[in-house]
Amino acid sequence: MHHYHLQHFDKIIVYANTPKPGDYVFLSVRDTGIGIDQSIINRIFDPFFTTKGLGRGTGLGLASVYGIIKAHGGYIDVESKKGEGTTFTILLPKSKKGAVPDKGGSSVMIKGSGTILVADDEEMVLDIAIQYLEMLGYNVISAKGGNEASGVYMERWSDIDLVILDLIMPDMGGGEVYDLIKTINPDAKVILSSGYSIEGQASEILERGCNGFIQKPFDMETLSMEIKKVLNSISSEN
Repeated sequence: MHHYHLQHFDKIIVYANTPKPGDYVFLSVRDTGIGIDQSIINRIFDPFFTTKGLGRGTGLGLASVYGIIKAHGGYIDVESKKGEGTTFTILLPKSKKGAVPDKGGSSVMIKGSGTILVADDEEMVLDIAIQYLEMLGYNVISAKGGNEASGVYMERWSDIDLVILDLIMPDMGGGEVYDLIKTINPDAKVILSSGYSIEGQASEILERGCNGFIQKPFDMETLSMEIKKVLNSISSEN
């Protein structure tokens, strides 16, 4: 990883638009795989675009990467040749702040109790969330997508203390599921989860009364703090 001033680049290639002048951290990742066909290369960052076929991929991996990089003011591009591999290029703005001293010590995990419904169509994300929640002391009900989450909530809403809801799911989006949940139970507590930033669709749902937001990928400490913040707000209201 290197620091570059944008004006020193001989060639700038970026997905979607051209970076603003300034100092950036440059990261390049290259593989030696089969490459990406030029007919689809402009679509690989689109949500739900996948070449893996039904049931084998959601197409949200690169979309999440793109969202996280854009949320930090950065840029990403891809170059690929069939049979020769693929190179991803990432530019992230260089911070003007100094390094934060390492104070040492372990992370604080805020444990709790209650039942949480967590909904995400990405199996890996769902599995990690379940593990985190169980380690934090919560009972977990999982749902692989919006339709399943809606059905589970309709049947078991009185047992559920909190819902962690993925924002973008192909069968039924988080905003639609949120509205259904609030129709069933106006006092429902919901945390949105997304690989994209809090801006845009997430902020609209938060303005409608959603209780919290957590950006993926998240760690157990961040998750525990967001859950406790929402659950504590329940106690303070009662």
